[in-house]
Amino acid sequence: MDYSTASAADPVHVDRKLLYTSLEERIKYLHNFLDFNSSDIEALLSGNKYIKQLIPAVVNLVYKKLLRYDITSRAFHTRTTVDETEPEEDYLHEETPKIKRRKMFLRWYLTRLCQDPTTMDFWRYLNKVGLMHSGQARRTPLNIEYIHLGACLGYIQDIWIEAMMSHPHLSLRRKIALVRAVNKILWIQNDLFARYHSSDGEEFADEMSDYESYTQDQEGYLGSKRILGSSSGSSTEDDRSSISSGVAPSIAPSMAPSIDSLAPSTTSKVSACPFAEMSKSSNSTTETKIWAN
Repeated sequence: MDYSTASAADPVHVDRKLLYTSLEERIKYLHNFLDFNSSDIEALLSGNKYIKQLIPAVVNLVYKKLLRYDITSRAFHTRTTVDETEPEEDYLHEETPKIKRRKMFLRWYLTRLCQDPTTMDFWRYLNKVGLMHSGQARRTPLNIEYIHLGACLGYIQDIWIEAMMSHPHLSLRRKIALVRAVNKILWIQNDLFARYHSSDGEEFADEMSDYESYTQDQEGYLGSKRILGSSSGSSTEDDRSSISSGVAPSIAPSMAPSIDSLAPSTTSKVSACPFAEMSKSSNSTTETKIWAN
């Protein structure tokens, strides 16, 4: 369906059924509605190195947040946020091997977001991430309710916006272009989470093969290809050093946000951005190396 040919007096026709039975049509509609265009793609492809440099810090901040609340922390034991039964063992913490492994999965997911968004494989991947968190299409179901998925994406978005807008060297034009492009991708991912947690279009459930036509996956896999993990020594070392510091290894210790600064009971707003302090002193000798090159 071509969404670019209608006049102002003649609205574009949208086939409702195709939105629920064809992933390609759903993505085309979202692209058109959000004005995801060649300018966004250029911003992403030319600026993805800045996104990648943020990933270790984002991963650590996200897991600090997930482990702070019992309902999300418990899911690492039970693989669901529906069951409120207390786990028999102690709650996990950031040094637990399972959490280190989960951090690696998130790190590779965020890395995948830096790849070419002009291919349908990119969007199929985002769709599979949405499906795999809905209790479907997994050998061991993972059922995370939508409220937690949406909140986590919103938290990532908030960190990302503040970090990009505080970049010490990028022009304002490039900052805005990158923020807009990434936000559109995150909102499409948000839709593909909501897609599997909503009853919208359920009358077409028997015709949704385009969404669900892949095999039962092992942990860390989507389809037959491993894309959510790595066994390389360098990745493990990077994760270990970033986990121990609480931020990316290249960020100066003085810039690390403390876990207490993110607590719900905090009375004054403390920035979650690992680079927020950079703007306070242009002559700082502890400028982070995360933005180098």
